[in-house]
Amino acid sequence: MQFLPDVNIPCPDCRGSRYGKDASKIRCVTKSGEAYTLPEIMDMDVRTALSACKDWKLVSQRLNVLNSLGLGYLTLGQPCTTLSGGESQRIKLSSELSKRDTGRTLYILDEPTTGLHFEDIRLLLDVLNKLVDRGNTVIVIEHNLDLIKTADHIIDLGPEGGDKGGMIIAEGTPEQVAATKGSYTGEYIK
Repeated sequence: MQFLPDVNIPCPDCRGSRYGKDASKIRCVTKSGEAYTLPEIMDMDVRTALSACKDWKLVSQRLNVLNSLGLGYLTLGQPCTTLSGGESQRIKLSSELSKRDTGRTLYILDEPTTGLHFEDIRLLLDVLNKLVDRGNTVIVIEHNLDLIKTADHIIDLGPEGGDKGGMIIAEGTPEQVAATKGSYTGEYIK
């Protein structure tokens, strides 16, 4: 089977910016008098936009949530097709975190640390711990040992992957899993 490369042909009207002619006419003005067009804002990364949009409370709150999840490097107008699975999950999580917290929400994340820098993993852990502290339940499917070590309860599946996996090898606190003979996870979190 032969795969064809992705082909992007820029639109002749917007020249690949993905914004119509009227978008550049929209000007956002800060209290200090700085003005940005919508395309200029969408070309900013989250950290830069936080500084530029500090006067706009709702926008700042949402950008702060993205930044707290370790996504400060993403460009606001970045196409979804360029995001990793972990980035997509964290963007969805940021949307949920921007809503009113009921303390009764179940969050299920599948390897949200994939591709993250150590500092960004720390930021993600802070957010997940705050969710739990507010009464929410967080289930994470993960291989990152730094995240596993902080879990309240671990279910170690194995002993291998695929057809040789799927059995519960160990479960309990990190200390209990570390004491379980035959648990690969336990061996690494000791």
